Amino acid sequence: MDIASLLPSFGGFFFTIAAFVVALLVIVAIHEYGHYIVGRWCGIHAETFSLGFGPVIWAKDDRHGTTWQIAALPFGGFVKFMGDANAASGKDGEGMSEMSDEDRARTMHGAKLWKRAATVAAGPVFNFALSILVFAAVILTRGTATETPTIGTLLATPAPGVTLQEGDVISEVAGQPVTSYEDLNGVLDVIPPAPTLDYLVERDGALVEATGPYLMPPLAVGVQPRSAAIEAGFKIGDVVVTVDGTSIYGFEELRTIVTASEGTPLALQVWREGEVIDMTLSPRSVDLPTAEGGFEQRWLIGVSGGMFFEPATNTPGVFQALGDGVNQTIFIVQSSLSGLFHMVTGAISTCNISGPIGIAEVSGAAASQGIGNFIWFIAVLSTAVGLLNLFPIPVLDGGHLVFHAYEAVTGKPPSDKALRIMMTVGLTLLLSLMVFAVGNDLFC
Repeated sequence: MDIASLLPSFGGFFFTIAAFVVALLVIVAIHEYGHYIVGRWCGIHAETFSLGFGPVIWAKDDRHGTTWQIAALPFGGFVKFMGDANAASGKDGEGMSEMSDEDRARTMHGAKLWKRAATVAAGPVFNFALSILVFAAVILTRGTATETPTIGTLLATPAPGVTLQEGDVISEVAGQPVTSYEDLNGVLDVIPPAPTLDYLVERDGALVEATGPYLMPPLAVGVQPRSAAIEAGFKIGDVVVTVDGTSIYGFEELRTIVTASEGTPLALQVWREGEVIDMTLSPRSVDLPTAEGGFEQRWLIGVSGGMFFEPATNTPGVFQALGDGVNQTIFIVQSSLSGLFHMVTGAISTCNISGPIGIAEVSGAAASQGIGNFIWFIAVLSTAVGLLNLFPIPVLDGGHLVFHAYEAVTGKPPSDKALRIMMTVGLTLLLSLMVFAVGNDLFC
């Protein structure tokens, strides 16, 4: 075996691990900082802020008496508050019994109830805030499409004799009048796929006839991680020209063939920067969320399509971008809860739960598609982490909030013995879920 041939695989492996660690550390740092800063505002003293677990690589004490450290195992982090017995916020009963009333009020277990609840909730809240800000920043950077269909950037395709230009405002497509992107989508319903179409565009104040590709060619504007397409070597910008020897010109043709295949291997010819590449891949059954809130099973290869051009854009206002960021975060939460419900009821496969291996693969794939996609992925993962931590499982933030709710209702916290039992049960559940997710990564 040629050892040199293995180097790209090793390079891809380390790139994937590096991307995963970076994404995880950013999310963990924000989550734990939420606990730390709100706790400090509430007068609860943090003894240790750690990124990672295990042997300490670097540590420094600040003027507030908190030790900031980086540990050898970068897969998580914690804030250990005064009065905690361990990183899981277990109560140091013996240590607290020796404290003065003033010091006890500075602990996570002796502070007022609302201060403890605010400190616990701050971690997930900061995760959601990170997601909203990142989504808003990306939307501000990329802009939003202009109301009139205007060509911002022409994407490369194998269509012959293209005379469209960047900046052209599309007025007609194959004789069909167009005034909005909604009209363009309507054109797709009435004009069959073809190698090229006739366009009437406004250019420099005059109407000009031009030739361009089919509106939505079989062009990969996105390639999904952990998909048949990415494993076959698909890249963004690839254009499928034939499937099993049959020429295609529209993305809908590709979708129809993939759906009808029911997983049968497909032989594709793919155009990439003037060259034609042969690929073979097998569509996979995927559970997709529907607009009604349910799920449908479809055969997919993991390629998302779009028009042959990137629209010209306007820069949205800050409040509009923030609103879009909030909506995107809410959508991810709703989709995640809907997916969990449908898995519990057996409507969709539990293979939809990914573990650390799957998340690492997605991290690497997102990073390989550009910094913008990687940052967007971090925001999506941050929402997922925030949501997971709100689940009412002891050990997680949601479990602690349930304990606080119990205390608010009864006037006293659960007994130390009950807390220890519930924390053990919660840890067992969490570890079982992790083992199950890793199993999915390996065998689904």
